[in-house]
Amino acid sequence: TALAVQTRTLDATRADLEITVEIESAAVGSAAVQIEVLDPEGTRVARIDRKPMFKAGDNRIAVPVALQKPRRWWPAGQGEQARYTVRATLAPETAKATHIEQRTGLRTVELRREVDRNGGQGFAFVINGVPIFAKGANVIPFDMFPARVDAARIRRELTAARDANMNMLRNWGGGYYEDDVFFDIADELGLLVWQDFMFGGGMQPGYDPAFRANVVHEARDNVRRLRHHPSVVLWCGNNEEETAWKDWGHGRDLTAADPAFAAKVWQGYVDLFGNDLRQVVADEGLGVPYWSSSPSNDLDEKANDSTRGDKHYWQVWGNPALPVTAYLHETPRFMSEYGLQAWPVLRTLDGIIPAAEQQVDSATVRAHQKFMAGEGNQRLLKYIEEEYGTPRDFPTFVYLSQVMQADGIQLAALHHRASRPYTMGSLYWQLNDVWPGASWSSIDYAGRWKALHFHAKRFFADHAVAALRDDGVTRVSLLNDRQQGLQATWRLRVLDLDGTQRSEQRHTVALPPLSALEVGRFADADLLKGADPARTVAVLELFDGATLLSQQVVYFVPAKALALSPATIDAELRADGNGNGNGYVLTLRSPKLVRALWIDFDGVDAALDDNALDLVPGETVTIRLRSEADLDTLRDALRFTSLADTKAR
Repeated sequence: TALAVQTRTLDATRADLEITVEIESAAVGSAAVQIEVLDPEGTRVARIDRKPMFKAGDNRIAVPVALQKPRRWWPAGQGEQARYTVRATLAPETAKATHIEQRTGLRTVELRREVDRNGGQGFAFVINGVPIFAKGANVIPFDMFPARVDAARIRRELTAARDANMNMLRNWGGGYYEDDVFFDIADELGLLVWQDFMFGGGMQPGYDPAFRANVVHEARDNVRRLRHHPSVVLWCGNNEEETAWKDWGHGRDLTAADPAFAAKVWQGYVDLFGNDLRQVVADEGLGVPYWSSSPSNDLDEKANDSTRGDKHYWQVWGNPALPVTAYLHETPRFMSEYGLQAWPVLRTLDGIIPAAEQQVDSATVRAHQKFMAGEGNQRLLKYIEEEYGTPRDFPTFVYLSQVMQADGIQLAALHHRASRPYTMGSLYWQLNDVWPGASWSSIDYAGRWKALHFHAKRFFADHAVAALRDDGVTRVSLLNDRQQGLQATWRLRVLDLDGTQRSEQRHTVALPPLSALEVGRFADADLLKGADPARTVAVLELFDGATLLSQQVVYFVPAKALALSPATIDAELRADGNGNGNGYVLTLRSPKLVRALWIDFDGVDAALDDNALDLVPGETVTIRLRSEADLDTLRDALRFTSLADTKAR
């Protein structure tokens, strides 16, 4: 017995649903069938009774149901995550009653691919008629041993994604299909899910009918299992198989060796991913769109094109290892992969690497670095040294790896967001870790946030300022992902590192709904007016009335060239006073600019709601945190690291 709920039409006033009950009967007969729909509070809002005749074998009963003033399911940041319960009871005349129940959300989904005047084609998810800019990350398996992954761990990682203002996760095709609990939690949190079928990087024998039939059976089982989840908004055939064939040389090399077999392999690919899986999703997916591969133009010529389809961009970090500023020159329709590595939080590393082995090139450290056959630290050092200088020791190396990762991904993500509506998605690689080592994740294996995840909370905020400096010019855009417009104020100040203000300008602006609005371009010379670029910064801010929504500091020289003084931070830590026994409030203030401040508690676990930030001179920052430790222990353990404190040789 199975149950499917398809949304035929949906708006704020009415939902027209088709509820289908699938029944396998051993014999001809009749049965009473009752279908109930309960609203999010559990109140029954519809009931339908039928008494059909059944044939021996498979039977389907499709019942139309209309709901007035439905409560729609929305992605995070756009509205509530309302979910209805649909129950079906089958009571045969000669057997016990059978009950089946599903919890689902009412939403429509469209993958909008409008052709533009330059011959490109958009790639935007439209939920309930609203184009959504997808903000998020790729998800890999949570552990090398899936049996160790429980619901609490999945909730921890997905809640962290939501807390960082993400609204989409891509389940990567190189892993395995997640359990139902993953999707239950995604439904609850409003996280859209791009779901790959589990194929990645290679080619399958799609020319073999038996193999294809086996794949179709597995795919159909998973689509039917997950189709009631409103979070699932795309089924994608595979990860990187089309681009591997077309761009990595797989197709070229096989064609050179055996042209006939290469043609057979490619036709099998088209049959499997272009036809078979597409048909499975059309038959079973309840209207969720299908995409043949990622990256792809859905089997159009180029597989990894910035003007059409989705894009994986690895020229930064991967070969040829371009500088992070290259992100500003890559403007895709939807960026579904890009990333930079960093090491886990030091407290996590202390649990796996003995103190004596904590050296950049030690055997143990190399064993936990899998990129480039263990040589990935050389790639990390390249990126660190370009911007921040040479780390003086292992803790500095770890700290600067995280600063580099956070700064670089922030640059890319804000560029993507500022390019709306041409670009409509930014999913960095990756959210989580499968084991404790150097990786592209923003959350380490122990669940601790790297600097990137704190940055993501800021650069993925629904209201944000994007100040993107390239070739001596800073382009300022204001971002609004809400369906409501905003009367806002933005401010630009130029400050010395000691807080002396050199200039200020303030402007009011009407931010349209669902928009990125460029408000100015500023040449370095116009901002600096002769000031020393190593001792001067620009501060961009967005306000709603007196409330600061977003702040970004712009630097005119590489971090290693800044004339930073050792950080002097006035810090106060107190209980939060709200009766929350493990809640604390930390207030910070510095007379001089503090670049890339990292706060930790020297071996004591504490969860902070903000970290990895720049302190603007003279301004107070308030951070809330939770810890099982008492106040005195936390005060004694409080430690700060900033760029000035780790100034490289």
